[in-house]
Amino acid sequence: MKGIMKGLGVTFKNLTQKKITYAYPDVPLQMPDRFRGIQHFEPDKCIVCNQCARICPTECITLTGKPNPDPEKKGKVIDTYDINFEICILCDLCTEVCPTEAIVMTNNFELSTYSRDDLFKDMKWLSENNKNVRQDNNSAMPKGGAKANA
Repeated sequence: MKGIMKGLGVTFKNLTQKKITYAYPDVPLQMPDRFRGIQHFEPDKCIVCNQCARICPTECITLTGKPNPDPEKKGKVIDTYDINFEICILCDLCTEVCPTEAIVMTNNFELSTYSRDDLFKDMKWLSENNKNVRQDNNSAMPKGGAKANA
């Protein structure tokens, strides 16, 4: 009898408190600025250094480059850039190692799908995924495009 009264006391106490619910599908959630969501890729900044693919612990990033068609410019031009979000753990290592910040994290986290094949994202999809780019990526970036020396 004492246990039932104790349980009802907890129930009645929680009935009078303010409700903490979200109308999630209708109202998007505000994620913190440092939330690690889906990546955004800017192909124009990529120098095909392949560091993001090398540091990835799950090896979900594949990229290929081709020689620059302009004979006066050296280096490579990005050809393909793909991420397999089926195995990506959103660890943020690919963004930390990128010297030109061609790949940055967003606050977007909605990747639900009915097919695993839809979790393979290509360069076109990643470059169009610019919704909710993290604030610190834009504010900490100097005008020249290179990372600031701390």
